[in-house]
Amino acid sequence: MEWFVGPEYWLSRLVFQRALAVVYLVAFLGAALQFRALIGERGMLPVPRFVARMPFRRAPSVFQLHYSDRFFAAWCWTGCAVSVALIAGLDSHLPLWGAMSLWLVPWLLYLSVVNVGQTWYAFGWESLLLEVGFLAVFLGNDEVAPPVVVLFLLRWVLFRVEFGAGLIKLRGDPCWRKLTCLDHHHETQPMPGPLSWFFHHLPRPLHRVEVAANHFTQLVVPVLLFTPQPIATAAASLMILTQLWLILSGNFSWLNWLTIVLALSAVTFPGGERALPGAPLWYEVVVLTVAALLLALSYHPVRNLLSRGQVMNRSFDPLHLVNTYGAFGSVSRVRHEVVVEGTTDERPRADSEWREYEFRGKPGDPRHWPRQFAPYHLRLDWMMWFAALSPGYADAWFGGLVERLLENDRDTLRLLRHCPFPDGTPPRHVRARLYRYRYTTWRELRETGACWQRTYVREFLPPTRLDSGVQRR
Repeated sequence: MEWFVGPEYWLSRLVFQRALAVVYLVAFLGAALQFRALIGERGMLPVPRFVARMPFRRAPSVFQLHYSDRFFAAWCWTGCAVSVALIAGLDSHLPLWGAMSLWLVPWLLYLSVVNVGQTWYAFGWESLLLEVGFLAVFLGNDEVAPPVVVLFLLRWVLFRVEFGAGLIKLRGDPCWRKLTCLDHHHETQPMPGPLSWFFHHLPRPLHRVEVAANHFTQLVVPVLLFTPQPIATAAASLMILTQLWLILSGNFSWLNWLTIVLALSAVTFPGGERALPGAPLWYEVVVLTVAALLLALSYHPVRNLLSRGQVMNRSFDPLHLVNTYGAFGSVSRVRHEVVVEGTTDERPRADSEWREYEFRGKPGDPRHWPRQFAPYHLRLDWMMWFAALSPGYADAWFGGLVERLLENDRDTLRLLRHCPFPDGTPPRHVRARLYRYRYTTWRELRETGACWQRTYVREFLPPTRLDSGVQRR
């Protein structure tokens, strides 16, 4: 059936698939390098404890059947290997069914990881990667032209990502309607990037233009994705430019990068058409059946979009096939940070020397300039931002973090930029204090070289030692 395929999207599919494989690689690499301290057997939220109380039907995962740190590591490194194979184009050298099977592997691997990741994997981009990754299974390879129905579903995902984010802003914080949110956002966002300080100090009228442009890109442009070419390409290209702007202004894991990958699937490249064989009947039946299923599952996200009580970043099925998205329905006006310190004193005194632990991405030392980490996701750093918003976000894991610092746990220290006790002697006490952070002015930056100025607010956790009742939770 000629209507089933879109040969003009051959190059679009190729670029999309290779770029998606890169995102998969980043995701698996982060899981492999960070899991032991977070969800390992001795982690802050151990997988064995989680699966003991979570039914398989609610969180399907291979780790429901068996878990060990060695097995989890092998699982993630296998995901890295498959991702590299897809980046190299192995799927193009396989029969159609083989290519589909190969693309199914990273989806199954990462689904198992996300469904036992708990708090550390409760971010919208996890579900987005799984939803997009599932659709990639049915895009085919050079044995068939890209199926139009799958390209449509990819645009449907992109529409929900952008339009959902736009609606949650209009329905949320009044500053989005007043065009003033960016007066604060660059300073208070979860993990600033190396250019965020400069974005914050842009003239306020330009911030108003940024917010207005954001509303246009998220609420008007997504509709144009479903118009004929070249309008759809122009709409996708505008989304890509907007996402590049966001990448420059902060660290948002692979959310922006994956949105760009999605937009690339809607772009027609010059010379991107290739004559390919017709689709076999079995392939058409599989694709149309899956499309019907996904459109039926879209009922819940659509209902959420239309609801005044719209929620952000929620999965409606345990396979994360169709989800709802959104970001920054509210914007903090003040930035707080939890600063963790340790001392070797047997009994803390007023004159005790407290040494500060430095995290890789979150602000700590006022003189340390933020680095670019995205698309790599620093999970502990992100959750520390949530902990500063409200201690309730840290109830499940912060005690475990403190205990591991008191033990100089190697896997936990690997997640940090700097441990103040490098000689292997652990601290006797660890405490946490809440500080207010603000960007320095141009004058302060020239005089001190510091990009942050911080002020003590209150105690977050009193001095604690191993035998004082810290419990692993």
